[in-house]
Amino acid sequence: MWVFALFLAVPLIEIALFVTVGGWLTLWPTLAIVLGTGVLGVYMMRLQGLRAMSDMQNAMKTMQNPMSPIANSAMIMAAGVLLILPGFLTDTLGLLLLVPFVRHWVIGRFAGRMRVFTTTGPSPDWRDGGQKQYNDEAIDAEYSEIEPERPKLRGTSGWTQD
Repeated sequence: MWVFALFLAVPLIEIALFVTVGGWLTLWPTLAIVLGTGVLGVYMMRLQGLRAMSDMQNAMKTMQNPMSPIANSAMIMAAGVLLILPGFLTDTLGLLLLVPFVRHWVIGRFAGRMRVFTTTGPSPDWRDGGQKQYNDEAIDAEYSEIEPERPKLRGTSGWTQD
């Protein structure tokens, strides 16, 4: 329900801000601000795409947790998307996400709520540099293959079996 309220509230706030700021600054400066933040958003997304890959590779080379560079890159990409969207509320939120202190605060708020689950065996612990020892015990089991029965289909067309 709150998502629906958000979809209604954001455009209404943006319209109100456009009318208010447009009446104060006039048309052309208002359009220049909206277009300028859109260009800034596209630039930040292009720049961050390349930087995210290099930050993640450096973290992997030095055996550090790659989640911090990934989270920072994701937040800057979100800031770029918010800057591309036309409107003063989204531009303000996007500009706030470009501030490192605000980014770290948001990441800290979400990181406490996230849990990581793996389903494919043990994952390395980043605190010991991935040097954790695992036992190599084999699991012994018996199995037999069961062939599925093919259903008998009736019909004379080429698409069914006789």
